[in-house]
Amino acid sequence: MTSDTNEHDLPRCTESMHEKLCDALTRLEAANHMAQRIQQRELQVEQNTHLQVCAERRKQDWEEFQREQFRLKEEVDEEHAKAVGRLSAQYNDMKKDLAKYSSF
Repeated sequence: MTSDTNEHDLPRCTESMHEKLCDALTRLEAANHMAQRIQQRELQVEQNTHLQVCAERRKQDWEEFQREQFRLKEEVDEEHAKAVGRLSAQYNDMKKDLAKYSSF
C-alpha cells in the first residue's frame, strides 16, 4: 500500500503542488509588478510636488528680486535727479559769473 501510494499518489500530489506553486508565483510576480508601478507613481507625484514647491519658491524669489530692483532704481533715479539739479545750479552760477566778466 505504501509503495502504491508512492507510485501513484505522490507524483500526482507533487505535480499538483508544483502547479499551485507556479500559479502562486505568477500571481505574486504580478502583485510585485503592480506594487512597483504604484511606488513609481507615488514617487513621481512626490517629485512633481517638490518641483511645484521649488517653482513657487523661485517665483516668490523672482518677485522679491523685482521689487528690490525697482526700489534700487527709484533710489538711483532720485540720486540722479538731485545730481542733475546740483549741476544745473552750478552751471547757472557759472553763467552768472561769466556774464559778470564779459561786461568788462
